[in-house]
Amino acid sequence: MRERTGALWHSFHYWWGRRSLQSRLIAAYIFIILGPSLLVSFYSYQEINNTYMRDSIEKNSYLLQMERMHVLNQIEAMERALQMAYNDKSVRDYLISEDDPTLGELIDFNTTTFLNFSQIQFNNPNIEHLYLFSASPNVYELWPVIFRESRVSMEPWFQQAMRLEGRRNLWSFQNTDIDLMQRFSGGAGEGQPKVSVLREISIPAGNHIGMVQVDMLLSKFTPKTYTSVQDNESQMVIVDDALNLFTRTDNSFLTTDSGLSAAIKERLSVYRKTGEWEMDYKENGNSYLLIQAPVEQIDASLVTVVSMKGLMKDISRTRNLIIGVNIGFIFLVTAITYVLNAFILKNLRRLTETMKKVRRGEPYGSIKVSGGGEVGELAHHFSKLMNTINTLVAQAVYKQALSKEAELRTLHNQIDAHFLYNTLENIKMLAEIENQRTISDALTRLGGMMRYNFKWTGEYVKLRDELRHIENYIEVMNIRFEHTIQLELHIDSAYLEVEVLKMSLQPIVENSVKHAWNADGVELKDRIVKIELSEAEGDIFIVLRDNGLGLTQERLVELHEAIYAKEEPGADASGISSGGYKAGGVGLRNVHQRLQLFYGEAYGLEVQSEAGKWTAVYMSLPKVLLTGDNQR
Repeated sequence: MRERTGALWHSFHYWWGRRSLQSRLIAAYIFIILGPSLLVSFYSYQEINNTYMRDSIEKNSYLLQMERMHVLNQIEAMERALQMAYNDKSVRDYLISEDDPTLGELIDFNTTTFLNFSQIQFNNPNIEHLYLFSASPNVYELWPVIFRESRVSMEPWFQQAMRLEGRRNLWSFQNTDIDLMQRFSGGAGEGQPKVSVLREISIPAGNHIGMVQVDMLLSKFTPKTYTSVQDNESQMVIVDDALNLFTRTDNSFLTTDSGLSAAIKERLSVYRKTGEWEMDYKENGNSYLLIQAPVEQIDASLVTVVSMKGLMKDISRTRNLIIGVNIGFIFLVTAITYVLNAFILKNLRRLTETMKKVRRGEPYGSIKVSGGGEVGELAHHFSKLMNTINTLVAQAVYKQALSKEAELRTLHNQIDAHFLYNTLENIKMLAEIENQRTISDALTRLGGMMRYNFKWTGEYVKLRDELRHIENYIEVMNIRFEHTIQLELHIDSAYLEVEVLKMSLQPIVENSVKHAWNADGVELKDRIVKIELSEAEGDIFIVLRDNGLGLTQERLVELHEAIYAKEEPGADASGISSGGYKAGGVGLRNVHQRLQLFYGEAYGLEVQSEAGKWTAVYMSLPKVLLTGDNQR
């Protein structure tokens, strides 16, 4: 056996030694990469699987605890209502009365005590019924609150409450119990699942005078258990102290897998004895997670049944993705390795032949180096290669120096923005020395505009920066006009940090300045540009309105066509198509296209106008707050 193994190893070693260097390198790379890749993939899959399971458990546990808190609130509300009825002395007196009350007593009882019961239900709208049952056969019934207990004395829940002898409350879950009004008035009605809390009125102790009952529909007591929203991933169940299950009937896991109900009952029984709970359950190839939360106040439990079908599908998809990525990665590495090795070895052979030619052309003859293969040949010609490398390096350094020199000449030929700023500052100081405040202020505004234009570090700026730029622009423009333009800002300070595209508002204001009041024979002294901002459903709406001459309906339609028109072949940058039609509205169209490019097609510009009165441009964009210096 050992000799056979040795022979096989010798054969393999001989075969491997005859493979080319390229083949051996590819095999080595695959072997080196395959092992760690499989280990990492296996570990990643396990972690992803555990993460999916943990997230599913945490999510459903959180929802279960939230529902438990809701149930506890409803329990407190029902017990409070029961206690108020139980402690009412006038109620007890009425329940033990043997004689028919007079009309005055009935009116007094109805306007005080009976009204208080109505108020209890009014203050707790989730409470379905508040019943008082009297042991006296002669009591005068006041529907829908006061009844003789003979109407319900044979009900199992009534008998259970009687056995407690008023020592504590009895909580009873019922599937088909209907309203007493419908039961005894002859009306038809289907029973709705509900929960009731009952307590015997026995004052003094041992003297039974009646019973108090407070009802609430289970759809209000635990909404997620009877939710109408169809959820294919989870279902919530409430289980009473007798291990009876209450939940929705449509789209129910309990109907699909009949053994699920028995499994829940069995595990709850074990939990109540030992405190141990088992989550995993499988039936008919379906996997479930069973998560429970006890409701000790009523000896019940909330159980969430989580279907693992979707989760396992996600895990399977992830596993297939990992396998696919590994296979693709190995193929990619193999291909890259093959190409690179082929290229490297090919270049080595080509370099060897080239160096041989150079060596043969040199006057000092050849150099013999012992050794074989590509490495030996490379060592044999190493000295010649160094001479060539030194020459190439010298040439590269010389070329780099020429390139740097040309770059420096180019930089010297460019306009220095700082030179312009300093020049404006010098002129501004001269104007202040000459007491030319108007010129000084205009230069300050112009400098601010230049800095804003030159400092283009990103597409987004704060709204306050864009508004400051518009103010500077208006001040500079007012130097040109006899009648100045007034800029009115109606923007809450909280919105000044909102993100806007740089130079998105200024072109609209510039459009108003150039065209709003430009008409022969028309003079408008009060020239006003208003900027207003509002917010709705997470979006920002900015309105830029002027009191200019406005647009006719025909011109407004043409302007809309120009703004919303798509780029057409044959149209140049000036907005004039090949047919000679001047589109107009180039600045507005550019702003509209930038808004849609950066924010999406749901945003952009809309122009409205009334001829002879006003023009308004509405801009919509998402609400985004900038933090830091021009950072999103």
